[in-house]
Amino acid sequence: MPAAMPHVKAGKLRPVAVTSAKRSQAMPELPTIGETVKGYEAATWYGVLAPARTPKFIVARLHDEIVNILGVAETKDRLLAQGFEPVGSTPEEFGAYIKSEIAKWGKVIKAAGIRAE
Repeated sequence: MPAAMPHVKAGKLRPVAVTSAKRSQAMPELPTIGETVKGYEAATWYGVLAPARTPKFIVARLHDEIVNILGVAETKDRLLAQGFEPVGSTPEEFGAYIKSEIAKWGKVIKAAGIRAE
């Protein structure tokens, strides 16, 4: 969504659906592909990661500060206007999400016979 938003706003691109599991806050009138093709979801996500064995108190502090920043109205509005949807999940939730994405896309890669070159 963020890469397409400038083109949509300029009238150079006409969106027909979003690939995320739920409708975008930036363009709530657009249906999801999953509304037509049940179970379809392909979303881009971004996150902040720290090296393995980073002390828990540092991870907790980073998490708290990032969630605070994402909660600032100006920050949230700017991200939403670009098509981003800030989440601010816990480190444990984000870790579980990453694992689920690896499992989901790993199956796709294996089924398609995709290999690194």
